[in-house]
Formats: sequence, C-alpha cells, structure tokens
Amino acid sequence: MTTDTQSDLPFYFPQGNEESLFEHSFKNQLPVLLKGPTGSGKTRFIAHMAAKLGVPLYTVSCHDDLTASDLVGRYLIGDGETIWNDGPLTRAVREGGICYLDEVVEARKDTTVVIHPLTDDRRILPIDRTGETLHAPDNFMLVVSYNPGYQSMMKGLKPSTRQRFISMSFNYLKPEQEQTVIEKETGIDSHMAQRLVAMANALRQLKDHDLEEGASTRLLVYTARLIQSGFDPVEACLAGLVEPLSDEEEVISALMEVVYASFGK
Repeated sequence: MTTDTQSDLPFYFPQGNEESLFEHSFKNQLPVLLKGPTGSGKTRFIAHMAAKLGVPLYTVSCHDDLTASDLVGRYLIGDGETIWNDGPLTRAVREGGICYLDEVVEARKDTTVVIHPLTDDRRILPIDRTGETLHAPDNFMLVVSYNPGYQSMMKGLKPSTRQRFISMSFNYLKPEQEQTVIEKETGIDSHMAQRLVAMANALRQLKDHDLEEGASTRLLVYTARLIQSGFDPVEACLAGLVEPLSDEEEVISALMEVVYASFGK
C-alpha cells in the first residue's frame, strides 16, 4: 500500500539511492541500520519512507534507561486486575509497520538480545512474560540508527550486531541541496538560505578542533524559521546555531565571529 500522491509525503531530499535501497530491503524483509551525524536527515528519511510505503511508524528514542521491557511491554495494574501492555516493538510486530530505534547504542545492552531474533531468518519476537512467540508479518521492518561520531568503548554497536543489518550512511547535504531543503521547509528567500548554508559549512570546519559535532540541517531550519518570522538574523544564529553547539564562552565567541563575517556586527 502506498500513499495517494507524492505531495502527501514528508519532505525529504534524496542523497543517493537510499529510497530504492530501503524499498528493496522492505520488500525482502531485511532490517536496516542508518548511521550518520545528528541532524543529517535519518529520522526524516524514515518518516518519508513509512509514508511512501503506507505503513505505520513506531519511533523509539533510545536513552540510558531504556530497557527491553520498554520495547516489549510489561504487566500493569489497573481496575483491580493485571493487564499486559504491549511496548512499541511488540505493537509493530503484531500489527505490522516500521519500528525505528533511534540512537540504539544509547539503550541498555539487554535490548540487543530482544532485537536479534528479529534480524535473522526467524523474524520472531519471544515474549517471556506472556509465553508468546510472535512471528513478524511481511510488512514489519526493524530499523535502527546511531551516530558513529559518538561511539566509545562503552557505547558502541558490536560487529556481531552491525552485521545483522543492511547499512546506509547519511551525511550533511551538498550546499545546493541543503539550500533547497531550507527554502522548502521555511519559505525563506534563496539569498538568505544560501548565506545560512555557507555559514553552517564554515562552522562545520571547526568540528574536529573545538566542537563535538557540526551544525545540523535541523538547526539551520530552526534558525531560518526565526529569521523568516522577523527575528534579527545575528540573534537567530546565536540562539539557533551557536548556543546549541557549545557551552564554552571562548568557543561561542569564536563561532560568533563566523556569524559576524556573514551578517556583520
């Protein structure tokens, strides 16, 4: 099943053959791993593809306290009785759809044990608490993502897990592509969009020196929306681009010099 028109889809600017690869992976019931920096379009891509394929999307933002029970489900007490409540992963397996685990390496290690049976030929989800073994329908797909730039010895995706997935790499768009996205998302004029993209790329050059990560397309969109609504461009860049990138006063001052070079003091 697909949506009626392409205009109904969440806007996404393709970087390569990722849409075709994703569709073939879905058709062949293959799990997919997305990797790339924050704000490079991974989440928007999944929303776009779920709409394009006409299937529900269950998104889980992984974090340090996320457990297997949060994904699979747990018993809850209500109205004097104990009722089983499916987690998002279980709902996706029961009903079909895409289950997207965003930044999967942030979750506790027991989540890996849960997803492994869904990433091989078995395509099953054992639920120990209820004694069920769910078989994933044809329209179920497991998608996970992570940011390789944040990997460490304590928080990395094991090779044995990575090799269970078809992998797709995302990166920042080319300047002309990013400009198109900003114009489409915010309605800002092309000249201002071009200036913002050039400034963002200048900020990204500092990534390996003073910043953990470069300015994302998401932040550019936020900043452009502020400017489009009439907010001062320099102040918009400070709030939307510079402050989110660092808490260090010296670094902020250095980043603002890039802003001033583009918009003036």
